[in-house]
Amino acid sequence: MSLKLKYLASLFCLISMTSYAQEIKTIIPENYIAYHSSESITIDGNENDVSWSKVDWSDPFIDIQGIKKPTYKTQIKMLWDDTYFYILAKMEEPHVWADITEHDAIIFHNNDFEVFVDPDGDTHNYYEIEVNAINTIWDLFITKPYREQNNVVLNDWTATGMKTAITIDGTLNNPNDTDKGWTLEMAIPWSIYKKSYFEKNVPKDQFWRVNFSRVNWDYQITDGKYERKKDAYGKHLPEYNWVWSPQGVINMHEPEKWGYVYFSSKEVGEKDTFEVSNDEKIKWELYKLYRAQKKYFETNKTWSTSIKKIASSAIIVDGKTIKPTLINHRFGWTIFVKSPFSNKLMTIKEDGTFVKK
Repeated sequence: MSLKLKYLASLFCLISMTSYAQEIKTIIPENYIAYHSSESITIDGNENDVSWSKVDWSDPFIDIQGIKKPTYKTQIKMLWDDTYFYILAKMEEPHVWADITEHDAIIFHNNDFEVFVDPDGDTHNYYEIEVNAINTIWDLFITKPYREQNNVVLNDWTATGMKTAITIDGTLNNPNDTDKGWTLEMAIPWSIYKKSYFEKNVPKDQFWRVNFSRVNWDYQITDGKYERKKDAYGKHLPEYNWVWSPQGVINMHEPEKWGYVYFSSKEVGEKDTFEVSNDEKIKWELYKLYRAQKKYFETNKTWSTSIKKIASSAIIVDGKTIKPTLINHRFGWTIFVKSPFSNKLMTIKEDGTFVKK
């Protein structure tokens, strides 16, 4: 097994052990309206295109647990057209440095910016793209969150046709001065998210589940070069994780908590509205039960057969009491409920897959 694969295996094990950690607070996902742009956007790492000037920055990032203000400010803008999903990220950083140059290396060993996308919101088959300050990319496809058994990580998946560019307000890899930060501009083609050749997957007037993360390390200077800071025992200090939509735990791989990006058909400069539906709020509650069922098994070495054993209180959404049903079977278990708002059957399986029909 290669060194990289060994590292990934140990990382996945660590994530799986922490997946069921108690959330710090109730998580309310962020949302953002990405407007359509008919004007051309040049991917050069600048925000000079007219379309960018017509849309708002997101709220500043928060730490991944949602409880601390990050040391440095990070904000994003989003747009789209019929070919690309556009992202502009601006990051304060007094010391811009990077030294990883190999594609698909472990980019978050440098300070980096990360994009997570789950098009259909079922928490499976999602995409991750990481970029450092010298535009080195790690792109991967993940069949299931690391908390699940038999998940597959396709490290050789490539975001074919993606454009990225970076500008640095300062000097790269120079510890003798103070920088202001760096800006990343991305154009991610919709085609990389297609499940079949003829699928029409451009999400016009639809939302996708998306999140963004910024990994930042304390640094030290060794032989005139930046590197991740180590403690007195030679171990790297832990990284900072600053995100757009908080996770409540130190784990980006809980897709049910990611934010909502609504791709409005209205042009930049116009105004639209987006509200998270009550069915999505029911879905949040079902995933709380899912995590409680996982925790129950961790404690009791058997699955609960009753909602009452894993639900601490009644589930109420917009004044309506939601009464899910838990069924155990030889393959695992299923939690389901019929939405009083849409009459759709909403189901979560033991592997975390969400289905609504």
